Amino acid sequence: MQLDERKTKILHAIVRNYLATGEPVGSRTISKDTDLNLSSATIRNEMADLEEMGLIVQPHTSAGRIPSDLGYRLYVDEMLRNKEREVDEMKELLLEREEKLEKMLKQVAKLLAVNTNYATMISAPALKGNRIKFMQISRVDAVHLLATVVMEGNVIKNRMIDVEENPDDETILKLNMLLNTRLNGLSVDEINLGMIAALKKEAGDHGEIVAKVIDAAAETIRGDENLEIYTSGTNNIFRYPELADKGKASALITTFEEKTELESIAIKSLSQADQAEGIQVYIGSEAPVETMQDCSVVTATYDLGQGMRGTIGVIGPKRMDYDRVVSIMKNVMRQMDELYKK
Repeated sequence: MQLDERKTKILHAIVRNYLATGEPVGSRTISKDTDLNLSSATIRNEMADLEEMGLIVQPHTSAGRIPSDLGYRLYVDEMLRNKEREVDEMKELLLEREEKLEKMLKQVAKLLAVNTNYATMISAPALKGNRIKFMQISRVDAVHLLATVVMEGNVIKNRMIDVEENPDDETILKLNMLLNTRLNGLSVDEINLGMIAALKKEAGDHGEIVAKVIDAAAETIRGDENLEIYTSGTNNIFRYPELADKGKASALITTFEEKTELESIAIKSLSQADQAEGIQVYIGSEAPVETMQDCSVVTATYDLGQGMRGTIGVIGPKRMDYDRVVSIMKNVMRQMDELYKK
């Protein structure tokens, strides 16, 4: 059933007021509740049309109106459609921000390599300790749902979930509203068994879907131990004779290609972030990676707010220009803050 804007606003006002007060709603109340700027007489005429359409009823003579079952249905369907649009718009904005962050990190690694003439690395923000900002489940097919979890800092993680039932669109919207109402602002560690049981009960016949979504989200966040690492300037290693030896250079190139050991540099830097304004310098044997024993490694911790912290690293010979490298890294961190928050 299609209603024009005026009738839709009047119907919604009747439903909202009746839900709030439990009392029949009159034309004077509607005139104060809506932005239509209509007279009470005009509103009464519109209410008469709504009553004729079966959307509202008049329980007593000369009394206001209350929603009928059909009126409730139209109100709820419209509310669910609006919520779905809000969810999709929010997800689109968050995905755009994630793409913007990835592009920025790659640019930073390249900029550092060009300006220092050394090899560089930068890690994506770590999720540890962050809280859930937003959750969404979406249908993939009859037996699969996609759980999307957005953490503080707008870092997005996705997980595919197997389901035995095929929930309809209205059910998915209601479950999304339930999950976001109850879980937003919580860390994974704060979601206990009692909370999960309460959510399953509230979800009724769809409790198992809720449990699977929460389990998948927790597993994805806790199990995401592999940091995303972006690198640049690896070939700069060959500029320096002390590193260009075939064996040493090959080992360093392998380290940059496989990136596993670069993660250990990022993790160590983050753990020491409160020291020396986030700057650490490792010389020779101090380097946290065995293949870099003939190098110097300078790391810095960037902080974009909302728990978004990661590591910038510059790897070069022990005779690197330390003052220049540290100055460039500090300048880059300031630029990152400005770029990301635009």
